[in-house]
Amino acid sequence: MVNSQFIRFAVAGVVGFAADAGVLYLALACGLGPFFGRVISFLAAVWVTWQINRRYTFRERAERSAWVEWWRYLLSMLTGASVNYAAYTLVILSDSRSSWLPLVGVACGSVAGMFVNFFAAKLWAFPK
Repeated sequence: MVNSQFIRFAVAGVVGFAADAGVLYLALACGLGPFFGRVISFLAAVWVTWQINRRYTFRERAERSAWVEWWRYLLSMLTGASVNYAAYTLVILSDSRSSWLPLVGVACGSVAGMFVNFFAAKLWAFPK
């Protein structure tokens, strides 16, 4: 059922958001900057959400080869990633100096890319 799958996908997204934001702030503390740090944090979030989605959201569609599935999932998230990163960039470039700005940017990007990523995961990363 699409509704329960979408809810599980959204829950995985919330956990991924926490990983994304946490890794981003760690990257910022290490001096990586808001744009390169976001690339690193996004990859961490994709790995976290893949783990959750393969075990709970799309468990009946999981690939036997985790390696093949990981690459298919990562590639399927790239379209949503471009939407996500664009929204994040708009927030970061808003000229605000708030320490909350990266968190707001990650949240806006996550919401912007969520629907694209759900259908990419459902139709390509975890095909029937």
